[in-house]
Amino acid sequence: MKHARQSGFTIVSAIFILVVLATLGAFMVTISTTQQIGSALDVQGTRAYQAARSGIEWGVYQVQATPAYNFGHTSPDLNTRLCPGGTTSSTTSFALPATATTLSAFTVTVTCTATADPRGLGGPIIFTITATACNQPQSGWTATSVACPPTSDPTNLYIERRLDVAF
Repeated sequence: MKHARQSGFTIVSAIFILVVLATLGAFMVTISTTQQIGSALDVQGTRAYQAARSGIEWGVYQVQATPAYNFGHTSPDLNTRLCPGGTTSSTTSFALPATATTLSAFTVTVTCTATADPRGLGGPIIFTITATACNQPQSGWTATSVACPPTSDPTNLYIERRLDVAF
């Protein structure tokens, strides 16, 4: 009895194994890239938080440095206690300086609102400071306009953090 030679079976198996290994390799590269991007966005989120926090600290300082701001003042007149710029509401936007190397990619918009006692009984003036930090500000923003958040659609790498404080 003569056996027929089988040929070509090994090449089919080799091609199948190569396709499976290439698919697994591509899957591993995709997972690794996704994890790297996620990690980078997490770091940027922390930086955005710190930029917003610096905006809060700047805003509180600006209110307290305003000559009309005085905790000891007892007049209920709202005009004696104002946000920077001499109004009951102000907005300031600024890019963080290049010397703040890890935060220099962020722009911060700080708003201040002074609210009188709603009952009109001469209660305290409430100042609300809001700081919004982002890495893709509104195009054409100025120091007195809103830079963050942008009104146009940001990219998928957009980072924003917002903090509020009232005192």
